[in-house]
Amino acid sequence: MPGDGPGAGRREVGMDMIGIEERFAAAGSLSGQIDELFVAMQDYGFDTLIYDYTPGRYDLSGQLMIPTVLELRNVDETMRDYWCSRGYFRHDPVQHAALGTTAPFFWNYDPKAQTLIHAFMNEDSAPVAEFLWARGLTAGVTVPIHLPGGDYATVTGIRAGDPARLERDARQCLGDFSLIAHLFQRAAARRIAREQTLSGLPRLTTRERECLRYSAEGYSAKEISRLIDRSVPTVVMHLNAATRKLGARNRTQAVARAAHLRMFDQPRG
Repeated sequence: MPGDGPGAGRREVGMDMIGIEERFAAAGSLSGQIDELFVAMQDYGFDTLIYDYTPGRYDLSGQLMIPTVLELRNVDETMRDYWCSRGYFRHDPVQHAALGTTAPFFWNYDPKAQTLIHAFMNEDSAPVAEFLWARGLTAGVTVPIHLPGGDYATVTGIRAGDPARLERDARQCLGDFSLIAHLFQRAAARRIAREQTLSGLPRLTTRERECLRYSAEGYSAKEISRLIDRSVPTVVMHLNAATRKLGARNRTQAVARAAHLRMFDQPRG
């Protein structure tokens, strides 16, 4: 921790949450907002940041949804491949612990440490632990962010060194760290939607999403054609394209998948 530990950071940062929120809002991109978050976290002594976001907690098969946004600072970029492409995210004990709480928590991958993630450490999570141990990412603090619309995010700060000292230090700044994480998410939410950084989601055009939304409301293709002033074959074309992109068997399943992924909440245009 800078100075004499987390208390020093708290004196410098904890009293200036308005300034931190303004910096989040002023950043020109989601990446810029992440950089500002990382700076704020470093003032509390964390030297690694992991941020993930999904529009829902579980996919249609009931599995933990792979994040559609995963931002890393001072982390081996191979983590993105392992967590997203190889599915490590689904077996990450930190994520499973975060699903069950709204409170920030300290975690430690040492099997002897009785932290919140201990109950989720098993054979499936062993490769996750091995990856993190190899990179010295064995202890940290995570803030779960459960949003009213079903969105889910976590902000995680990690610091190399003695986990016992980190735990002691973290207890002094958990409140501030949690507040910073929630201020960040509030600023980042619109940016995520506006920049459409949800790379894990199928990309529907504005017209495809509009037709599917009307279909979800019970309108027929003929009725939708009148609502959007297009021919029936054009409406059917848009609905079929949306169904195909969503990997659905039919229009009903396409509507269900789009609703689950909260695509109807995306901004028009």
